[in-house]
Amino acid sequence: MVKVRQVQVFALFATMLSILWIVGLSMTLQSYINGPSMATMVPLTIERSATEPTAALKDRFSVVALGDSLTRGTGDSTGKGYVGHLVDYLRQNSQETVSIHNLAINGQRSDQLAQQIEQLDVQRTLQEADLIVLTIGGNDLFRRGETLLTMDLEAIQAYEKDYLQNLHFILSEIRQQNEEALIFYLGLYNPFINFDDSEITSQVIRQWNYESAEALAQYSQTVFVPTFDLFQLNVNQYLYSDQFHPNAEGYRMMAERLTSLLSRRGETD
Repeated sequence: MVKVRQVQVFALFATMLSILWIVGLSMTLQSYINGPSMATMVPLTIERSATEPTAALKDRFSVVALGDSLTRGTGDSTGKGYVGHLVDYLRQNSQETVSIHNLAINGQRSDQLAQQIEQLDVQRTLQEADLIVLTIGGNDLFRRGETLLTMDLEAIQAYEKDYLQNLHFILSEIRQQNEEALIFYLGLYNPFINFDDSEITSQVIRQWNYESAEALAQYSQTVFVPTFDLFQLNVNQYLYSDQFHPNAEGYRMMAERLTSLLSRRGETD
């Protein structure tokens, strides 16, 4: 009887530790989600001179980065993120001057991005873009860690439905502003793959990625870039200390996946 009681106490203690860990993660994520607002965020941008001749602008290759903290590069101690590695690759492999406009916002959800791209200054930037890179959907799914606490599949389906509606709006609005720019959307990975319920979270994320890829397929010059497999086998090696965002090595791998698609496209042009 004493042993049974001890087992029960141990199980209760383990459960409380798990809940405390998830709550801690939620607070960490909230610090990123409550980052700079759209009104105060200063885009990472290489400015064009107001006196620069219009003809000279045609020699520029413009990259526009949209989305959430993954595109912002949160967690990379080098400050590059996958966008920085992408720009380095383009500058090394192009004779054009490469400009980058990183408009991503920490904690941004798809409904907030849908509002952002309706801003006139963002639309003008999109009109000049040659390449658009995008991460969005992680905050729609994980909800500051709340999804991990409940794992309510019906609620997740509702989140996904709203997200897909927003994604279609985002893509159609981008195409309305720019019919020719390449769009690369980087899919979700599973930072919780070492948890006990990893089979469920992995299934949810794979389904989320599948629906995203199906949505992207309806728009020309738009490519889904998978990242799930990059983190699958040794996720802790590629995560930042918050155990959610990639670290410098994780972002480097994401950039390599993206640039490999760009290089293969160049071979077929």
